[in-house]
Amino acid sequence: MRHLFTKVASLAAVAMLAFTVVQPAQATQNSEGAPRAAAVAPAYFEMTDVTRATFVVKLVKEQDIKHARDLVSGATDDEPHVVGRIQKRTAPYNPRWSYHFDPETVSFFNYAIEVCDAGLPYVEDHLDEAGGPFLPGLVYCPWTSKLVREVPAP
Repeated sequence: MRHLFTKVASLAAVAMLAFTVVQPAQATQNSEGAPRAAAVAPAYFEMTDVTRATFVVKLVKEQDIKHARDLVSGATDDEPHVVGRIQKRTAPYNPRWSYHFDPETVSFFNYAIEVCDAGLPYVEDHLDEAGGPFLPGLVYCPWTSKLVREVPAP
């Protein structure tokens, strides 16, 4: 019974994390029906973790790009870690890895549940297991992730 409760609690925690990671799509028009200004150009940041491996994260939301730049410059140390859903395929800007963060789901955090934590190489080595008990919902939140610099667009 205790094992069942642990599984149910873990799944509930992952579901709650998924709701905080995935944000609703925003409308493309304002209330008058006129198109909004052009979308923000994506920005790319190199991150590392406890393994000292490096990984490129693509950001597409203006507030996240600003936050990332503030982290890299030292203007803030709040919510320093990266979280998002991974996609199991290589991205042109991150060719070393067989996965990448879905840019629409990336955000930042201070603390997260253990079930979404892993090192960058561990995720690569166990990618076939991701989405099941390992990284449920493909939500990945490396606790030791840290942005180190902004990199040029590919």
